[in-house]
Amino acid sequence: MITVGVGAASRATVAEVLAAIDAVLPAGADDVRLATVEAREPVVAEAAALRRWPVLAHPAAVLATVPVPAPSGRVASAVGTPSVAEAAALLSGGTLVVGKTVVGRVTVAVAG
Repeated sequence: MITVGVGAASRATVAEVLAAIDAVLPAGADDVRLATVEAREPVVAEAAALRRWPVLAHPAAVLATVPVPAPSGRVASAVGTPSVAEAAALLSGGTLVVGKTVVGRVTVAVAG
């Protein structure tokens, strides 16, 4: 299973979320799930539904306990955890295979 951690700006669209995922999803990946912080779950869940992927939403306090390679003070101030994409991917999917990648207003990371 591939887990794509997704962080998004508050006004990010479903199309932006899917474009960011497509930018990092390994070729041929067919067993995919998305993971995010509870505060961003609606837009991520809508994107997941379009692809028929499951989505996991984690509390910011839980994500804040996950050590990540690229924490962000700005993200910590905004949502209460220094990482959404990497932390959600690691918490839900094992080993990070694609680190934090920013695509417009969406940040993604992949674990598998």
